[in-house]
Amino acid sequence: MNLSHIEHIGIAVKNLDESIKFWENQLGLKCYSVEEVKDQKVRTAFFRIGQSKIELLESTDPEGPIGKFIEKRGEGIHHLAIAAAGLQGNLDELAGKGVQLIDKAPRKGGEGLDIAFLHPKASGGVLLELCEDPNK
Repeated sequence: MNLSHIEHIGIAVKNLDESIKFWENQLGLKCYSVEEVKDQKVRTAFFRIGQSKIELLESTDPEGPIGKFIEKRGEGIHHLAIAAAGLQGNLDELAGKGVQLIDKAPRKGGEGLDIAFLHPKASGGVLLELCEDPNK
């Protein structure tokens, strides 16, 4: 595995605009990007904190993954994303070790990064996202 750092923590929210206000006004962070990722049925907002980021996720469809997550569990931490150089090679290595993958091949995620998710059953209930490390 070629992992370098925590890329971001994804947090499911009901209202992106209200959540942005908290992170900016109360914590003093600056939202540097808001975008819609249509195939994942979400709007996202990103905040940089050190080398890592916070990603807020608002569902654009109640039947999308974030909509279902919020309906079942409420707002809160949705996933942990780790930067990985050579994403496909890492996925192949994990699959070879018997790790259950949600994505067997990378797909586009927020900020145009190639991403892939590991099934939470593989990691003790934590949804892990691997993101291609653009710096490697």
